[in-house]
Amino acid sequence: MADKRLIPLNFSRLFLAWIAIFLTAPAAARTAEDEQLWVNLTVIGNVGKFAYFAEVQPRIGDGVSRAQQILVRPAIGYRFSNRITAYGGYAHVFLPIENGPDRNEERFFGQFNWAFPKVAGGSGLLRTRIEHRRLSHGDDTGWRLRQMIRYTKPLGDPKHVRALVQVEGFLALNDTDWGARGGFDQLRSLVGVEVPLFGRSTMDFGYQNQLINDPGGRKRMNHMAAFTFWIRP
Repeated sequence: MADKRLIPLNFSRLFLAWIAIFLTAPAAARTAEDEQLWVNLTVIGNVGKFAYFAEVQPRIGDGVSRAQQILVRPAIGYRFSNRITAYGGYAHVFLPIENGPDRNEERFFGQFNWAFPKVAGGSGLLRTRIEHRRLSHGDDTGWRLRQMIRYTKPLGDPKHVRALVQVEGFLALNDTDWGARGGFDQLRSLVGVEVPLFGRSTMDFGYQNQLINDPGGRKRMNHMAAFTFWIRP
């Protein structure tokens, strides 16, 4: 019988391999690029077997000149073990549009976190998230699958700075009248460090690359300074 602990890892490898095949295909048009700043403030913790998190994310784009998204995302969950936690939550995304009416996105999501054993002296996390998406300028419901792999390794003293690598692939599961197209949606890749703050709280800082597959074969690539503050009461 196959080891059930390998299922999340094998799924992640297949998912990211599929994305890698897509990325090797020739681009149909020139890729548009932008410089951005993303900040994420997340409060995360647990009470016994129950878990929770709440995050606020302002995303500044267009050459770091204006807010392009403001995201608020709370969730509650249940810890099945020290390695596996399931969450259910809701996200509201405010999308200010320059020279046009603002838009809003409502998301309900389910999420599983798998913390895997030590690998090469570091620790890792697999996060699988399925999203139910509705936008204010359309009538359809979009479904999207997200798979993230995160790996950290101490640089010297385990209580100090850690090297951080994180990759997340997005797969749209259907077409919608507001622009989603089934298939590869985007890929985010982060390289940086995890820095201790106070107590168990930490901060991630690094460079993140975001490759977006827009309708019509157009592609966008965003280069961003990314800060994430993990507040653990």
